[in-house]
Amino acid sequence: MDGLPFGAPPILLDMKSEIQNYLENPQLLPIHDLEVVQQYWKHDTNIKQLCQAEVAATPTTLLVERDINTGALAEVVEIVTPHAGMTNKTSMSLQRIPGPPSEWVRGNASNVPFWPGGLEWNPSETMSDLLQIDDLMEELCFKKDLKTVPPGFKNGMNFGTSDVNLNLAASLKQKAKPHDTEDKLKTESDSSSVIDLADLLKEKGSIFKWIEEEPVPFQNHKLAEKKSIVMSENEDGDLDDIPVVDISKVLSLSEKQKLKSTDWAEIIDVSTSLDNFNDLVPNPAFTWPFELDRFQKHAIIHLEKGEDVFIAAHTSAGKTVVAEYAIALSQKHMTRAIYTSPIKALSNQKFRDFKTTFTDVGLLTGDVQINAKATCLIMTTEILRSMLYNGSDIIRDLEWVIFDEVHYINDSERGVVWEEVLILLPSHVNIVMLSATVPNTSEFATWVGRTKGRKMYVISTLKRPVPLEHYLYTGLTGKTKDERFLIVNAEGAFVPKGYMAAMEAKKSKEKDVKPSSAGAGRGRGAPTKEVSRAPGGGGHKGWGPPQEKNLMIALLDHLKKHDQLPVVAFTFSRNRCDQNSSLLTSVDLVTAEERGRIHQFFQKCVSRLKGSDQKLPQVTNMQILLKRGIGVHHSGILPILKEVVEMLFQEGLVKLLFATETFAMGVNMPARTVVFDSIRKHDGTGFRNLLPAEYIQMAGRAGRRGLDTTGTVIILCKNDVPESSELHAMMLGQPMKLSSQFRVTYSMILNLLRVEHLRVEDMMKRSFGEDHQQSKLGKVKEQLQKLYDQVQQLPQLACDICIDIESYYNNAASYLNSKEEMQESLLTHPSMMREMNPGRVLIVQHQGRCNKLAVLLSIDSRSKEKLYKVLVLISGDGEPTSKKDDMIWTKMLGISQLKKGLFYPTSRVNHAVVLLKAKQIWEVTRVQLKIESDKIVADWDNRQIPRFRDNPPGPSCTAAVQELSRLSQTASVEVINPLQDWKWTNMDLVGKMQELSILFNRLASATCTACSQFEQHLEQTSASMSIQEELQRTQFLLSEDSLLHSADYHSRLEVLKELNYVDGNGTLQMKGKVACEMGNHELIITELVFHNVLTELQPAEIAALLSCLVFQQKNASEPHLTPVLEKGRLRIREIAEKIGRTQQACGLKEAVGDFVDQFRFELVEVVYEWAKGMPFAEIMGLTDVQEGMIVRCIQRLDETLRDVRDAARIIGDPILYQKMGEASTAIKRDIVFAASLYTQ
Repeated sequence: MDGLPFGAPPILLDMKSEIQNYLENPQLLPIHDLEVVQQYWKHDTNIKQLCQAEVAATPTTLLVERDINTGALAEVVEIVTPHAGMTNKTSMSLQRIPGPPSEWVRGNASNVPFWPGGLEWNPSETMSDLLQIDDLMEELCFKKDLKTVPPGFKNGMNFGTSDVNLNLAASLKQKAKPHDTEDKLKTESDSSSVIDLADLLKEKGSIFKWIEEEPVPFQNHKLAEKKSIVMSENEDGDLDDIPVVDISKVLSLSEKQKLKSTDWAEIIDVSTSLDNFNDLVPNPAFTWPFELDRFQKHAIIHLEKGEDVFIAAHTSAGKTVVAEYAIALSQKHMTRAIYTSPIKALSNQKFRDFKTTFTDVGLLTGDVQINAKATCLIMTTEILRSMLYNGSDIIRDLEWVIFDEVHYINDSERGVVWEEVLILLPSHVNIVMLSATVPNTSEFATWVGRTKGRKMYVISTLKRPVPLEHYLYTGLTGKTKDERFLIVNAEGAFVPKGYMAAMEAKKSKEKDVKPSSAGAGRGRGAPTKEVSRAPGGGGHKGWGPPQEKNLMIALLDHLKKHDQLPVVAFTFSRNRCDQNSSLLTSVDLVTAEERGRIHQFFQKCVSRLKGSDQKLPQVTNMQILLKRGIGVHHSGILPILKEVVEMLFQEGLVKLLFATETFAMGVNMPARTVVFDSIRKHDGTGFRNLLPAEYIQMAGRAGRRGLDTTGTVIILCKNDVPESSELHAMMLGQPMKLSSQFRVTYSMILNLLRVEHLRVEDMMKRSFGEDHQQSKLGKVKEQLQKLYDQVQQLPQLACDICIDIESYYNNAASYLNSKEEMQESLLTHPSMMREMNPGRVLIVQHQGRCNKLAVLLSIDSRSKEKLYKVLVLISGDGEPTSKKDDMIWTKMLGISQLKKGLFYPTSRVNHAVVLLKAKQIWEVTRVQLKIESDKIVADWDNRQIPRFRDNPPGPSCTAAVQELSRLSQTASVEVINPLQDWKWTNMDLVGKMQELSILFNRLASATCTACSQFEQHLEQTSASMSIQEELQRTQFLLSEDSLLHSADYHSRLEVLKELNYVDGNGTLQMKGKVACEMGNHELIITELVFHNVLTELQPAEIAALLSCLVFQQKNASEPHLTPVLEKGRLRIREIAEKIGRTQQACGLKEAVGDFVDQFRFELVEVVYEWAKGMPFAEIMGLTDVQEGMIVRCIQRLDETLRDVRDAARIIGDPILYQKMGEASTAIKRDIVFAASLYTQ
């Protein structure tokens, strides 16, 4: 306004005067205008309201006692109420007050989990705990370990030395002291006549096992005492022998049965017959229309007893029967069961299958929640982990958890989830584990049993319902299309005759086959070097589309001729699956009637889609293929189309299915034949042969139970026949063992830090990887006690001169370690290696001395560790080798002799030729002797023969010994100094040499070396120090610092402290609470929220940028980003780089670049346009990523958006909360979020 020629217009007020008037006249504010101020109702002041408080939960309750014989009311007694006032925010007990209904299923991140089964200590806080006066007095004693500054405060309070608290404790103890009569009755009630009803129920496999919990330290037997008094007064003498039933024990949960370390797992012999199965299970919870296998019967018997089982069997062996019976038992007992699967797609399939068997079934996934309060819930293992951490109240009613595909615990990324869930499950939950055949079932079951504190029953069977026959196929066209050779028969024996016949058949065709252009037909991105790899069948040299088409047509004709359709053709490339299916345009495998059924079903399924989505190229192409009986199944296919293919395959309408190995993880979808396009795959780092477990899992799809006598597995030999050793290892090799993939994650740390009674160390101790070490703790404790006794018995060294001998020992040990490490690295350096020629004079460590001169003769590099052959001076007729020479104290004794100069024999000068290691070469001198090393070695070897032993040394040897003797008598010999001679600037080397110099000066100034009995005293000190070092090592093994992941945990904890997720005391801050809400990428999402990166963006831009957290494909086209999106991309990378640098500074090994590069932005443009409303058909033109991958990315993105919305709610950001809701709504539409066919 001031810039206008004539000032502000007259109709406008001057801005400065307006602001000045506003600030200087507060009485003019509208709040003082009675006309416009809001209405106000005056309240009467009531000071007494400040004294009112909510009524606390009653610590006691009344219990009606009845006569045992007649049931008549005897009296009413007051008993302690366990867990009074405990809520889901404060207590880990199953008897705590339930949370609100909205949190009943998934819980809340502010809830504490239920107490995990198997942990030794129960944190239940009950009124009975107050009777533990000794512990109470210790807690009330303010004189002991008093802290004056509370956590988070800078200043505190000094309580002084008041004894008021001691008087309070004494009065409490006096009140709690029982009378003599009560003491007597308590002793009687604690006798063996007391029966624990919970133990009786447990022996009978009662369903009331769910009320069990870890015992509290003290059990109040007042009720039992009172009961005994009443009975003795009112009943006849004949009833005095009736045992007293301690009902208080039943109410406060029975004591957990203690098992020996050898009792955690029991292998069940499934070969034993069960003719009395119907007698053992007279009223089964579920029945089937077919006869059960033996392993299924054994499993059902243990399920009826309420025992945990581990089932290991081949694909399609019938493991699902065991899962169905556990679910039926839970419904019979009116409890709940949870079925977990590795992937969401498998959860959807199981939901449909169990829905037809059991009516009350629910499904919980990241974006779908169906009948969440059902008695049987299907979910992924990640969902169950979240429920356990968040204290879901469903866990209270849970009786069974069924873990399907347990062998996926070997997955490097997700295997840790299985271990977390198994550790966190409360003790009342029974476990059923289903797995493919693995060699270490007993080891894994032992870990689970030890972790949960009860026995696991292992039921394994190698029997296949339908045996497999494995073939090599060398046919191509014409007469050769029936060339199929058996190499492994139905009994599992390798057939060399068939292999040799396949070799001969392949050789006979090599002259007739004309190779096409090399590399044609390979999947996108396949390395050129793999193309020439013929023996394993990986790269297909000279193999193009025409040859591929002829081979598939010949193979299909052969299979149709022998009635071996349907067939699953496993191909380890999505592009090759699509290419192979497109080549078979002339193949029709279905009848007219089957084609009509396929058309009708397909139209019914796609009619759920939007009009434009029904015309997507992938949809129309799939319809054309399916109408000819051909299907394609891989992660690039739209989810709804994959489900259509799966359902049609189960109905037998898909005769040929091109699939990647993910199809092998599905539910029961067997085929008559399985074909392997190759036995080599790319695992992310390079090509390799299939592992036995991978091959068996996929080959197990061959053979339909009840329809086929054998299953057929065929390996295509497109180039050379694979080596017999490769085939044997793959088909008959041992499957991969179950191994721990446990690792400490930020999510785990944050979730456990918010719980007072659970620690990350407890989780690490109970991981599968720590089981072997934890199982030996008993022996380690015994060893520790023995070492304590030895330390007590050690004699004291009585010498006034050797007062610093322990310090000398420690300095000498450090000097030896540093010197040996430095010499090993020095002698491998190129500059030093050039000096190590025959004739070089060395100062070596030999027979307890560190100052002997030697001359280098040769270097032996044949072994892993280089050996140096030297001629060294010795005394007299030779120094006999002693065991003491290798003991550390003799080496320390040699260090004390360094200040005396070089070693010179005290008697006649003699010599020896010996082999030394690099760490025994202490110095390399500048002296180079002219010697004939070969003659010296030959002369020495000749004199080792008994008849030549007295021969005098040869001239070459004598000359070398004389020269060494001369040098030994000199004052000193110049040695090579790498820092001065070669100008090395290696700071590590400089630091080590300075450290050695300081240590040597300390050793030289030690007074103990002047003692006349120094050698004896040093030996005695060494023995004493060795025991103390062993004691420290044993203590370390028992400490938490010895855990495998301890260093990683402390490093990650430091990262959280540096980024202000937790404070110095380990207490969660606001950022930590927000991170607990995140499903993945906790740090980067929380940092984005707290740096206000997302609030200023539009909902579509937020969704687009956050897609970098869920998109994982590496080879995708670069997107075209708007300036706002490009700025957001750079900001995210900047924050990620900051986190990466913090991780490195705190000791984590992950490179900063690797951490930043895991966030991929190739799908940002696609998600942005999708959120703005662009049809799916159009966004496919923006990228080369396949449709299925895009859908999967956007579906996972929705879960991330909901996590960020929860974070906005916690920090109180309504704008971000609203935008996240709008972003989630924008992407949840059309084909991307089409409902699963399995849930309809």
